[in-house]
Amino acid sequence: MNDSAFPLESTPAEAQSAIAEEFAFFGDWSERYQYLIDLGRKLPPMPDELKTEQHRLLGCQSMVWIVPSGDASRLDFAAASDSAIVSGLIYLALRVYSGRSAAQILATDPDYIASIGLAKHLSPTRSNGLAALLAFIRETAQRVSS
Repeated sequence: MNDSAFPLESTPAEAQSAIAEEFAFFGDWSERYQYLIDLGRKLPPMPDELKTEQHRLLGCQSMVWIVPSGDASRLDFAAASDSAIVSGLIYLALRVYSGRSAAQILATDPDYIASIGLAKHLSPTRSNGLAALLAFIRETAQRVSS
């Protein structure tokens, strides 16, 4: 299952830097939300047979499914949501973390969230969902590297 669209950049740090630059281009949050929705549309489609209860990410108000594949040398994540904005949040997280080694994932804090001001502009339920997504990615990396 290595038809992943990620990584786009060669390191997690470069991905976070690119995200910060892209969001800095937009003047206000209505434009940033629109960009987030547009990014969500770029997520590779997830086959319906993977959208099962087993792959559901708990802690999200909207429906989110995530399926990891790979090993400690390269972890890929396929993910989808029924929410346009959440799909954009997934896209950003996968851009930073998918297609990376477990060691890279564990060594990378999601600094892009603060650098683009996302934390201040997400509802509490979306913030919780994003935290659940990032925790799942991190826990998967820890599991495959032990």
